[in-house]
Amino acid sequence: MKGILRVAQAHLLTALREKITLFWFLIFPLFLLAILTLIFGNMGAEGEISFAIAVVNLETDTAGPVDFAGIIEGVFEQAGKPSEEGKEPLFVISSPASGEALEDFLTGEKKATRFGDRAAVIVIPEGFNQCLLLRVMGDGPSSGPDCSLMIYVNEGSAASGMATSIIDQILAGVERNILTSMGRFQEQQAIPTETLWIGSSGTEVLYVDFLLPGIVLMGFFVNGLFGVPGSILFARDKGVLRRYWVTPLTVTHYLAGFSVGHLMLCLVQFAILLLLGRFAFGATVTFCQPVSIFLLLLAAITFLAFGFFVASVAKTANTGMAIGNILNMPMMFLGGLFFPVAGLPLVLKAIVYVNPLTYLAKGLRVSLGTEVGTLSVSMIAVPLAWIAVCVAVASWRLSWDVER
Repeated sequence: MKGILRVAQAHLLTALREKITLFWFLIFPLFLLAILTLIFGNMGAEGEISFAIAVVNLETDTAGPVDFAGIIEGVFEQAGKPSEEGKEPLFVISSPASGEALEDFLTGEKKATRFGDRAAVIVIPEGFNQCLLLRVMGDGPSSGPDCSLMIYVNEGSAASGMATSIIDQILAGVERNILTSMGRFQEQQAIPTETLWIGSSGTEVLYVDFLLPGIVLMGFFVNGLFGVPGSILFARDKGVLRRYWVTPLTVTHYLAGFSVGHLMLCLVQFAILLLLGRFAFGATVTFCQPVSIFLLLLAAITFLAFGFFVASVAKTANTGMAIGNILNMPMMFLGGLFFPVAGLPLVLKAIVYVNPLTYLAKGLRVSLGTEVGTLSVSMIAVPLAWIAVCVAVASWRLSWDVER
């Protein structure tokens, strides 16, 4: 037992002294938490984020019983006004210049959307009022003017995705109000809905509360991906392990001590990140829950095993670092650590589905109440499967001494 604790202490102190390990272990996670929170920290705070959109009304017939196009245009104009002084409006509405043709304005707004300067462009087509009136009255024609609102978005823009979701909710509310005012809406046939902020306490979830669990997992992941194989392979290449083997210390004792030291390192890392997130950026998530603690421990063990796997397939320390660099970014950014992962091509989705970070991040956020969903077996089974595979490969391939 004394030998195991000595190895754990040596691993912990060595990691804290190494500049490269210290960068990946502490500086990089702290820097990423700070920079992402400062840039996106207002996401989720009411009145602190707005979307640049354009509403283009091509309807010219406003003499009918109801000007539906005007109602929709007015709703979005109202949404473009701040609800309170000092707050950002939900939408920043772009309007055509005096005397500018609507078609020219629409062309320019589509171009702005393509370049990411607009989150969405809403187009109300000509003939919209008459078509919608006939449809509401129940005798709309099978052919004729189109009642569809056209919404142009940028597929690769996160702002477009969020703005489109909000626009859909607004239009659903407008439709309900129009049908109600015309006596065509039947409340008993409607699907009851209730809008709530995502979270366990009924309050809004700030971006830092969403981000902090991801940064903690990223720290564990990077620590396992670089710290574990780096320590083992450098110690082996420099002959340090040979000195261990001439003592009564066995490989099993060394692994146990190394694992304890790694978990202690993760604990220190977690404490520093939690303190920074809570006191510097106002994070409110509470990790002191049985499920959350279990998932954090599972994550630390998963990436410890992953580090043993990398060490087993790399012949030298430099090769191990190269493998880590290849796997690092794809697994981090396709694990949903920093932003929700959705709408990806099939090839990238395949990485998401086999990535243990995906399940650990989802499970941890669900347990903390910062993401909607329920805990599933896959959130535990997939990391456990990775642990089993990595340990099996490491047991078979990992060499504890170099050939001289």
